[in-house]
Amino acid sequence: MSEKKIPMRMCIGCREMKPKRELMRIVRTPSGEVKADRTGKLSGRGAYICPNPECVRQAAARKALSKAFEEAVPGEFYKELEKELGNT
Repeated sequence: MSEKKIPMRMCIGCREMKPKRELMRIVRTPSGEVKADRTGKLSGRGAYICPNPECVRQAAARKALSKAFEEAVPGEFYKELEKELGNT
């Protein structure tokens, strides 16, 4: 029997390839709203990030979400995301 392929995604913070299940998805919905997608099922453009505050800081410094979504993402979103990850 063949092994099941594990989907890999790149973290926008540390830029390491990791299994999709280890990462958190950030999505830009068709209406333009940017939010954390805990289920991984929301429709829209997705980007992935490691669930640790250091990766969020690195992504913020590089404006990685703005580049991934080709749309300005406010700095407050990174702060909220970092707070949310600190509480989990």
